[in-house]
Amino acid sequence: MKRSATAIWQGSGKEGQGNLTTQSTVLNKTQYSYTSRFEQGIGTNPEELIAAAHAGCFTMKLSFNLGGAGFTPDLLETRCEINFVDGVLTESHLILTATVKGIDQPKFAELVADAEANCPISKVLNTKISVDFTLNP
Repeated sequence: MKRSATAIWQGSGKEGQGNLTTQSTVLNKTQYSYTSRFEQGIGTNPEELIAAAHAGCFTMKLSFNLGGAGFTPDLLETRCEINFVDGVLTESHLILTATVKGIDQPKFAELVADAEANCPISKVLNTKISVDFTLNP
């Protein structure tokens, strides 16, 4: 399986602008620029897309882990915060809120740790990865 995306950029790094298109066209000439990356401009940016990818991948891996252990989550909600400092991605922090009937805290923590370490996006990121979670009854 291969997935792809295309970036087009025109102009200088600060004054130029570009767009991103994914194979699925969920992103279709979605704009990005210096201001959307380093300020609060309209459009997306690579770090935001990494955060979305990491949150989605981790959450799906955790769902598979829970299913393999005999549990079906009612809700898994993960927020990912990417720290980007001086041109370096320094951390990906996952904040999870979960509702899973019948699971105890130690078992849930074990499955979360496995998802943190083994989702494909975690494996490709060369940075500190951390998770905080809340397990609702």
